Amino acid sequence: MSDYNLHAPYGANKKKRIVGRGSSSGLGTTAGKGNKGQQSRSGGKVYVGFEGGQMPLYRRIARRGFSNYWFKKEYAIVNLAELEAKFADGETVNRESLVLKGLVNKADALIKVLGDGDITKKLTVSVDKVSASAKAKIEKVGGTVTVTGEN
Repeated sequence: MSDYNLHAPYGANKKKRIVGRGSSSGLGTTAGKGNKGQQSRSGGKVYVGFEGGQMPLYRRIARRGFSNYWFKKEYAIVNLAELEAKFADGETVNRESLVLKGLVNKADALIKVLGDGDITKKLTVSVDKVSASAKAKIEKVGGTVTVTGEN
């Protein structure tokens, strides 16, 4: 195939519909907006969820109770197996080092260490949360754990 013989498939390039430009535009009289009604008028728009004046669904359904969604804390999870693979003996594990090693994406994320996997290296761990099994495994090999978070 020649590089000068390329073309878009049929229907890929459509002409823009310009409304309200007279009868010779192909969209004369009602300008492609149908007959009468709110949507045919200028400025006649309805908001998302509008039900023609009927009480909309989002207002008919009761909102009850308290949602903790806005106050939740999301933790970036790091397992001991990942620490074993990426860190050398005697290194410090904290937010900055985890971001540099690529184990955590966001620099401002809360970090929790979980006990999945085994560890043989003596590490100094300083994170927001540590599970009980991870803390036991780290301290068993001579490492130290410092929890900076409140819970």
